[in-house]
Amino acid sequence: MTRLGTVPPTMLALRAEPGSDTPHLAKVPVPEPGPFDVLVEVAAAGLAPGMLRLLARGAFKRLPTTLGHEGAGTVVAAGERVSTPVVGQRVRVHANLTCRACTYCRTDREMMCPEQAMIGHAAFSEGPTPLYDAYHDGCLAEYVRVPYWQVDPLPDAVGFDLGAKVHDLANAMRALKSAAPSPGATVVITAATGTMGTATIKLAPVFGVGRLVLVGRDAGRLDAVRHLAGDVPVETVPVTEETDLTARLRPLAPEAVIDFTPEGPVLTQAAAALATGGTLVHMGGNPAPLSLPARVWMAKCLRLVGTRSCTRTDALEVLALLDSGVLAADELITHRFPLSEARRALAATRNRAEPIWMAVVNP
Repeated sequence: MTRLGTVPPTMLALRAEPGSDTPHLAKVPVPEPGPFDVLVEVAAAGLAPGMLRLLARGAFKRLPTTLGHEGAGTVVAAGERVSTPVVGQRVRVHANLTCRACTYCRTDREMMCPEQAMIGHAAFSEGPTPLYDAYHDGCLAEYVRVPYWQVDPLPDAVGFDLGAKVHDLANAMRALKSAAPSPGATVVITAATGTMGTATIKLAPVFGVGRLVLVGRDAGRLDAVRHLAGDVPVETVPVTEETDLTARLRPLAPEAVIDFTPEGPVLTQAAAALATGGTLVHMGGNPAPLSLPARVWMAKCLRLVGTRSCTRTDALEVLALLDSGVLAADELITHRFPLSEARRALAATRNRAEPIWMAVVNP
């Protein structure tokens, strides 16, 4: 094993325990790398508001565990079977744990792998998840242990904070790829002022979108994110319970709707406004029925694409865009918290009393 300096025996971590929906900070042993592992000293860990909802639903299949699927830092130790990355390298942690051998993994659809789970997060498979069993502890800690193949080198142009949030930008990349807008197309983004909405706005110009229509509950917050689209023209549509969203959107003839709403009727209302041949991409986990008759989908030749995560390819493409300067996204990081305030940080991302685009914890 090779090491960079001295690693302490214990560390601070945000932990989830059996029988509790409330995570807590605890001192735990620093994990010891196995022969195929690297130990990363975490410089930044991302926060995802949906984490606590999944914890309450029992999606965290291994408890106790350290939370946090997004992370970036420096490799400080590596097992004897690891040749790359090298100790001392700046890296991001790729959250998706998959078999790497099935049809889905070999065709850039790793989120469909029968073993798919996420470091520091949920397990989505009903079957065995051997990697998740071994590497369920996440990045909201001072150190994280992962297999060497789960890290990507960070370009010099990408800081740790943004490196930790590449996963969300890669999710936006996957959503836009799924929408496959034509050059100059009108694209609707719902829940546009949240983490995924703002990430998608930032990436939309790369896809040649001609007009963005941003849907959200707060007119002021919608206006505040308009500039993220660069030179792409933007329209905003604030919604209340009384808003006829379909009537507002239909005259705009959207070619695609990218929906991140976690609940409520916006999903169906926006889908009903799609132009002929349009595509609805859903990544919000909305439990509400999609009550648009099948004959409408048939008659208008519509497509529905569901996707729950990004792939490694998406993440590497985001890193390349950041490295080249085509994409500049540091302004998306609006909030930073010390690890000692991780519980308060999670509460802030859930209640969103103030605008939060992306939030990170710096151990």
